[in-house]
Amino acid sequence: MELGDTDSDSLPFGEGVSGRGGDSNEGGNDDDDLYYIPERRASLDLGQEPSPGDGARWWCQPAVLSYTSMGSDEERNREQSKEDQDESRVLLESNGSFSSDYSFNSDCEKTTRKIGSKAHPVCGHPKKPPLLSDFTEPPHPSVTFAFTFQAIRETLEKMPAGHLRHFKETLWRSYPQSLIASPQSMDLLDLVDRILGSFNIQGSLQIVKNLLEEMGQEQLVLNLQELCVQNEVRFELRQNLKCKYRDVQEDSATQGEKKLFHDIFTDLHMTKGLDNGPNIQHEYRNIEKLDSNYKPEPTISSKDIFGSNWIEAKCLKALLMTGMAGTGKSMAVQKFILDWAEERSHQHISFLFPLPFRELNAFQGSQISMLHLLNQLYPETKKLKDICAVGGHVLFVLDGLDEYTQELDFQYTEIWCDFKEATSFNVLLVNFLRGNLFFSGLLWVTSRPLRSKCMPSEGVHQVAEVRGFTDDQKVEYFKRRFTDPAHAGRVIDYVNSCKTLRIMCHLPLFCSVLSQLWERRFTGQRGDLPQSITPIYTQLLLALLSKRRFRAPARSASEERNFLVGLGKTAWHALEKGQVKISEAHRKAGIGGAMDEAVVNSGLCTEFTVKQFVMYSETVHCFIHSTVQEYMAALYVFLEFRNQGMSVFKESSKRKQTGDLKNSKPVYSSALERTLLCEDGRFNLFLRFLFGMASKSNVELLKHYIGSTENWPSVVKDTDALIKKKMSAKLPNHPETRALLQSCLDEPTAEN
Repeated sequence: MELGDTDSDSLPFGEGVSGRGGDSNEGGNDDDDLYYIPERRASLDLGQEPSPGDGARWWCQPAVLSYTSMGSDEERNREQSKEDQDESRVLLESNGSFSSDYSFNSDCEKTTRKIGSKAHPVCGHPKKPPLLSDFTEPPHPSVTFAFTFQAIRETLEKMPAGHLRHFKETLWRSYPQSLIASPQSMDLLDLVDRILGSFNIQGSLQIVKNLLEEMGQEQLVLNLQELCVQNEVRFELRQNLKCKYRDVQEDSATQGEKKLFHDIFTDLHMTKGLDNGPNIQHEYRNIEKLDSNYKPEPTISSKDIFGSNWIEAKCLKALLMTGMAGTGKSMAVQKFILDWAEERSHQHISFLFPLPFRELNAFQGSQISMLHLLNQLYPETKKLKDICAVGGHVLFVLDGLDEYTQELDFQYTEIWCDFKEATSFNVLLVNFLRGNLFFSGLLWVTSRPLRSKCMPSEGVHQVAEVRGFTDDQKVEYFKRRFTDPAHAGRVIDYVNSCKTLRIMCHLPLFCSVLSQLWERRFTGQRGDLPQSITPIYTQLLLALLSKRRFRAPARSASEERNFLVGLGKTAWHALEKGQVKISEAHRKAGIGGAMDEAVVNSGLCTEFTVKQFVMYSETVHCFIHSTVQEYMAALYVFLEFRNQGMSVFKESSKRKQTGDLKNSKPVYSSALERTLLCEDGRFNLFLRFLFGMASKSNVELLKHYIGSTENWPSVVKDTDALIKKKMSAKLPNHPETRALLQSCLDEPTAEN
């Protein structure tokens, strides 16, 4: 069919809708009858090409001729020349665009222009549309499709219904060819989707901004700009946190190659509330469970912490997480931070600011505001107009409250509520923990049990405790830590071969120490299984002592040795009486404040509350595990003999022998006899540790606390002969005793 020919069903050119017999202008409002919408046609058969008159044809064509362009070539040339001269009219080109003289509704039905109408507000040439920039530079990496959609939606939904209708009209007048159909009938989501489908991301943001400015909606323009700034800051913050927390933070002194945290992390055993007390499992002893003021509560996973349901259901704003040294509190924090930074979970939290006390302690003694502190630690926050007014949740994580060395006086410290004004850091911290400085923010504090008790009850809405690893989690940790399944299997078998090691691996720190020992063996092609457990406990001791530098001033080797002797003496006196709880009398038996130092700074001991009576409770201390108490008692006996030449088994003589190693036999012989005579087994592991102190690898680890190792092989030889002699004799409880003596024999002679 040639252009201009018609069939029996089509309208003559130029007749418009009046040719359909409708009353075009009679008895009606011209504005109301501006458009005639034909009756919806039946659905097309997808296998049949639509006819030229079918509305679906218009949707599929890349461009449509307008009434003007359907005239002669001369008319089309004049019109094209006019459009070229009008430089102020800039329209975005888009595949599938249509002439401004026709439009389609959401059902793809053609809206036909009515001839002779007095007004043509939509199809007429618009006023000068806002110019679009030539985006030669790529957008900021944070400007994604998802963010742009959300930002435009949040901005437009703040407009009243009348203003939104006006926005749609202005948008349609300005960009009809790109939008294809009038957006007036669209809901907000469809409108934003149409804008992003018609323009690129940068163009969509600028168009919305320009139209809002044209409408005089300056506040919405500022809101949209602030959303973009917040998005950039959030992106940069996530990038920085990923770089900072993606690697495993090893706690031991020996650092190996870096490993990705997510490749190794295993979920931890955490409970709501407080269980208050150490793990009481033991290879030889039956330890009575320690009563506390709290009943065990259900376990929680890392995904539950500050989950959206948790926050809303409990109105949770402040979480206090406690746990003994080495149980994995910082691991739980690192897992949470990295998940948020990598957008794995907790995306309902808009901003997350870790504030570890290893960094916060640098501000002690200074005058500083909370805003300036955040700007110092996270420079990207300087772009934010008002961090207190950002949308969504803002979470602050204060990891390691026990590392703060100053007193926290929540009763008499002045109230401070100004986020932007400077005050002393101590006042700032106390009021931040009170919840006075960021009323809408969320707060997560981790601490060892002693320091956590200073937190005001009104500032804590939920308490949780990290207990370390369960048996399944231990296995999972080693499988992740060793990528070679054969290596992982050997380590797991080694741990399971010794009940004491299997129990102690409930501490992630102990697992880390053990893993590094095995990694060095595998790297050095030394694949034999070590039989001595004493050096592993010594590594744990050194790892905990290394953490002390974050809580107290450094001390000399002699001061450290005196501390170990004092703490070991306390452990020995309690062990002699078969007690795990360290009473005030036992504390006085030690040297100075060794127990207080062990609780507050070194982490070798912990403090908890026991319920003696209904209305009375008592605060007591104990070692983080009973085997650590037995190890410290053995270390005390060893150091006293090695450095002072004295035997704790014959304190009355106190004969100083200037470290004469030839006299070591009486010390080990006395310890062996004491152990074999004790029926409850409380000295069994102590004896193994004492013999293990003489092993070559252990002596090397303790070299800062002992003198010369001259004639040291003779000590190993003497202990070896002593045990073999005892094993050849007739022993009571033969199987158990022989197994104990064999383990003692393996300690000093094992190659480590």
